[in-house]
Parts: sequence; C-alpha cells; structure tokens
Amino acid sequence: MQDNQNTEEISLLTRGKRGILRIVFSRIGLFLVIIALQVAIYISIYHWFQSYFSWFNIAQTIFVIIMVIYLINCDMDATGKLTWLFIITLFPIAGSLFLWFTRQDPGHQTIKKRLLERINESREYLSQEEGILTDKELMASGVDDLNRYMNRSGCFPVFRDTDVTYFPLGEDMFAAMCEEMKKAEKYIFMEYFIIQEGMMWGRLLKILADKAAEGVDVRVMYDGMCDLSLLSSDYPKRMATLGIKCKSFSPITPLVSTHYNNRDHRKILVIDGKVAFNGGVNLADEYINHIKVYGHWKDTAVMLKGKAAASFTLMFLQMWNLTEKTADWSPSQLTAAEGTGEGYVIPYCDCPLDGDKVGEMVYCDILNRAKSYVHIMTPYLILDNELETAMKFAAERGVDVRLIVPGIPDKKLVYSLTRSYYRFLLEAGVKIYEYTPGFVHAKVFVSDDERAVVGTINLDYRSLYHHFECATYLYKTSCIADIEKDYQETLSKCKRVEQSGIRKGNIPGGLTGCVLKIIAPLL
Repeated sequence: MQDNQNTEEISLLTRGKRGILRIVFSRIGLFLVIIALQVAIYISIYHWFQSYFSWFNIAQTIFVIIMVIYLINCDMDATGKLTWLFIITLFPIAGSLFLWFTRQDPGHQTIKKRLLERINESREYLSQEEGILTDKELMASGVDDLNRYMNRSGCFPVFRDTDVTYFPLGEDMFAAMCEEMKKAEKYIFMEYFIIQEGMMWGRLLKILADKAAEGVDVRVMYDGMCDLSLLSSDYPKRMATLGIKCKSFSPITPLVSTHYNNRDHRKILVIDGKVAFNGGVNLADEYINHIKVYGHWKDTAVMLKGKAAASFTLMFLQMWNLTEKTADWSPSQLTAAEGTGEGYVIPYCDCPLDGDKVGEMVYCDILNRAKSYVHIMTPYLILDNELETAMKFAAERGVDVRLIVPGIPDKKLVYSLTRSYYRFLLEAGVKIYEYTPGFVHAKVFVSDDERAVVGTINLDYRSLYHHFECATYLYKTSCIADIEKDYQETLSKCKRVEQSGIRKGNIPGGLTGCVLKIIAPLL
C-alpha cells in the first residue's frame, strides 16, 4: 500500500516538473521572455531617452500597424487571428515580435525540409491497391474523396483484408501487445509520446531485450520531453547495451525555437509488418490503471492484422529516418502482409509542418457526412472556429452529437477552458457528458454504425495544429459495433451536463475558462 502511495507521489511530482518544463520550452515561455524584454526597453527609454519618447511611440505605432495588416492577410484561422490581435493590443512590441517569430518558424526550417523529403521519397514504397478507390460502395460513401485529400501531404492507401480489434481499455491493449511482441521474427518498431519506467514498461522492455537477443530488429523512439522528467538523457545508450536501437525525437536543449512546440504525440507499435497497434495509450502505468492518479483511466486502442499494418511501418520509418544521414527503406519491412477482414481501413498521420490540418479535416468530414449520430470521446475540448461550427451544424440539422469528456481532469486550467465551450454547444443541441469515475484519455469518433476513428488526435490546438499525430480511419469494419457498444457502456458511467446547471453556476471554472479562451490557440 505504501509503495503504491509513493508511486503516486512520484508520478504527481514528475507531472509537476513536466508542466514547468513545458512552459519553459513553449510559446508561452518565449512570450514571457519577450514581455520582460519589452518592459526593460520601456524602462530604459523612459530613463535615458525621454526626449525621444514621442518618436519611439510613432515608430511603434507604424510597426504595429504593419504587423496587424500582415496578421489579417496571413493564412491562419479566425480564432487564432483574434487571439493575436488581443495580444498585440496588450503588448504591442512583444506581441508583434512574438507573432513574427512564430510565423517565420526560425530553427525548424531544416527539419521541415528534411521531413517533407523523407515523406516524398517514401511514397513509392507503399502503393494504393488497384480497384479499391473505384469501388462503387466506397465512392458512394465519400471515403474516396477524403482519401484523396489525405494524400495531399502523405502516403495513406485505403486497405481491405485487414482484421481490426478494438480495445476499450489500455490494460486490454497491453495484454495483446505482450502476446504479439513475443511472436516477432523480423522487427519490432515502437514510437510513443511517453515512456515511463514502471511495471508496464518493465514487462515490455524484457520482451524487447529477449527479441533483440534473438536477432530481431528492435527500435524504440519517444518524444524528447521524456528526457526532462521521465527518462535519463543517456537512455538510448542504456538501451543499446540490450541490443535495442533507441532515440528521442527532438531532445530539449537550451535554445529558443518554435521547433520545440512540435512534439511527437504518436503511439505506434508495428510487428513484422503484420500487426500494428494505435490509440491513445502511452507506455506508463497510469494508462493501464496499474496506478491511479485521476481516478479510473479510460483509454482506447485498435490492433490491425493484415495489409493496413504496413502504413504504420512507413509512418515509423519516416520519423526514424528523419535524423539518419542515409534513409533506409527496406522493401522487406514495407511489404503488406496478407490478411482477412471486412470493410476498409486507412491508417493516417498528421504532420504540423506541411500546412494541412489532416486530423481536423477528417473529424469535420465525419461530422458533415453524419446522418444519424456522431459519438465522440476526447480528453480536451479546445475548439477552433471550423471544428466548433461543424459540430454545432451537425447537431442543428438533427444529428445526435454526443461528447464524453473527463469527470476528473489532469489539467485543471485546460478543464476550465473545456467547460467554456459547453454553453454554445448545448444551445446548438450537442449533448455533453462527464465521465464520473475518472479521466477520459480516449480519442474516438464513431458515426452511423459505419465510420470511426481511433487514434492519438485530441480536440485541442496542440493536437490539431502543433503535434505529430496518427490515427486509424475505419469504414464498415466489424469492430465499429464494438466501438459503439463501448461508447454506450461508458455513457452509462457519465453525468450529463445540463444547460440549467450552467445558468445556475453549477459548472465551476466559468470565469477562468472564459479568460483562457482568449489565448486558447497558444495553449
């Protein structure tokens, strides 16, 4: 009992460290530095250049007007523009410089160029099977059109002959992962946002080490934020002693750059190109309810067996080869395995550097095509104008739109921001439910018993704009019935949010959420 308590205390401590470090190496941290610089400039000007202060104000006004004109004409959603106008109004110089800095993206032009090169040069290794996109059923559904959009910025074939298993909890996925990894003969590729030492990672690492000793090509990649609070900076070297190739994506160093805002939020496990796992589950004990920090942790995932698994191999290799001097695209690794299964499967990813908001557009497409219902689970609800409009429009035209969000939050300020959207969504007819047993980390869309998405993409600005993400789009696969069944079972454990509760002030955090909503695109 004491060990569990200590584990929870350590988990809370590392979360606190992670939160502070995220602020330091984020846009907010940079913005605070620029504000401090502006204050220092004003004080210096006041004390040393009082006679020139009027000229400084004229120059500042001209500069700010130029930046506002630039903002209005740049490619940005309306919500983001309003946020920047608010910031520039409060902090003319700091806000304008911060806008220029984020739009110019200094520090990551090299990685952007190299990643797009890796994506383009790997397209030929995974081709679309002939006849699928011209299938009458698929064309009537509009999935063929959606897939054409997806392939503007990547290589995302539509697959048949893939069996899909849905896991309603992280512990269910964990058991299947262990079983499938033990069968590996050629390779095991893992790419996860969070890896944290504990029971879950300990068991997986034992399997990985055993397989590496057998000659299996084992590679592990995790986001560089883990280096700051969860894993030691020499962790790749320690893994190498076990025969495991390991690297962190974008390790944090004391250098100000917008590149650090683009984290690798993907969760991918692919085995021999035959089996792939994808979903919201990271490799840490709280995700499988071995420890409980925010009550019961509700997460979901899918396992693909068959041809579609090859797409996740390609996604992994694109990221892995990003830092390699010479890219390795082994045909044997990218060969699609034979399989069986009903319906169509499209594994896809979202890259924050290509200008396409694939994750958001897929969600909007589901909302816009829905006829009967769209049921959603998400841990965070920070909507831009496009997604909020699509959600409200679907509800207003009679579609049963339901949202399940956490009852116990992991981030209280973000939770307050989530609740600031309640009133407008409820007025449009969207039904909102809070998961009373604990925290919902699942990212699930299911619609009309025929479409679903399970993956890593949250309904917030970080997932939709800034992070590397991935998901699995399903059309008329047999597991969609399991997803909807799980949704209904989860719904029975939720408390419905009522409009009357908001009017009476029974929904806390309203004022905080309204204030945070002004800077939502920066969170």
